[in-house]
Amino acid sequence: MISLRTLPFIVSLVVSSVTAGINKSSESPCDEPKVTYWFSFGDSYTTTGFTWNSTLPNIGNPLGNPAFPGVTGGGGENYVGFDTVTYNKSLILSYDYGVGGAVIDPTLVAPITLALPDEITQFLEGAAKKPEDLALDDVWIGINDLGNTFYLNGSRSAFSDLLLERYFAQVQQLDCSRSLAMFDLVLSATLAEETSSSSTYRLPIGPLWCIIGFFPTQLDLLKTVIEGFNSKLATKVKAFQAQNHGVTTWVWDAYTAFNIILESPQKYGFVDNSSYGEPGDFWANTYHPSSPAHLIFAKEINQLLTGTPWF
Repeated sequence: MISLRTLPFIVSLVVSSVTAGINKSSESPCDEPKVTYWFSFGDSYTTTGFTWNSTLPNIGNPLGNPAFPGVTGGGGENYVGFDTVTYNKSLILSYDYGVGGAVIDPTLVAPITLALPDEITQFLEGAAKKPEDLALDDVWIGINDLGNTFYLNGSRSAFSDLLLERYFAQVQQLDCSRSLAMFDLVLSATLAEETSSSSTYRLPIGPLWCIIGFFPTQLDLLKTVIEGFNSKLATKVKAFQAQNHGVTTWVWDAYTAFNIILESPQKYGFVDNSSYGEPGDFWANTYHPSSPAHLIFAKEINQLLTGTPWF
């Protein structure tokens, strides 16, 4: 049996291992649709409000509970929903364990509700007990961890190392359960322009809350911490793949994706790079991208995974 899963934040596609479980020559128009599985972990950028011990995803109801498109951070469909029903090649059943306010480790940063270990425990106690041949994992997390700590004393680089150590200890449980392919979504930090009477300052806004009232030097620090975390993450993913035979990893770089759009918002159909809550806005609210933004993200993820059983 070949289990295929994904781990967030890295681009390293091994097509042979992903497609090995499919024998296209045996398919016919009368065959039942090929069912694949997607397991998502993370925070409010990922969540659809799924409850692991309630109605499960099924044919005709691909998210299980709540009903499609679920309850998301920005309202409306997010990238999970779009990729499940719009850009999918196969019939995808999506188990979305993401929870708003989640962090990597609750002993390091206090979560609003649950944390990544709780999400993975729910998976291990539920869906993992019924392994599927074609399963994809994604993890998009870290915004709350860095946004709530970047201004604290102590080495932020060392703290990022500790976060990632705990992160990959959790991810290892997914691999040990049955995964052979993983997909990572890189922590997003976005650039927009704030104009004062004397100058224009480029700063991260939107997905990183707690920034209002910070001085430029603090925002520079935030940007440095995020970029350092993402660089370390990329290195850790490569090491993870090397240490886990058969694991396939991809990375979708949200940091870059956000910045490209927000540097030229009109090019992508948005009013500007800072307005929120109205039609045509990139931001749904002060913290989350809108559904039209998620549509762009979903398409990019689809392109990243094109040729796999899901896309």
